[in-house]
Amino acid sequence: MKHKPEIITFINEHRNLFWYTPEQKKEEISEELLLETILNYATLKDSLVLIKLMGYGETLRILQNAKGRKKLNYYPEIYHFFSLYLNKNA
Repeated sequence: MKHKPEIITFINEHRNLFWYTPEQKKEEISEELLLETILNYATLKDSLVLIKLMGYGETLRILQNAKGRKKLNYYPEIYHFFSLYLNKNA
């Protein structure tokens, strides 16, 4: 997957959160994994920066699609908070 340069910079600034991903693959992680990891493990400020980079509508779409998966990998309180936030702002 090819990301915008701003998102690649963001990934590189937070590469320690993707410790399980090989170095050469970090810039190719999916938007779903990027959003999930940042919302669950980064700061609120980092989460808001990523949402702005990705766009409110796209972020909401990714978050809503995650609900349809068999196992939701977001912490319940994180999912709830950002669902409310994005529904209001998207």
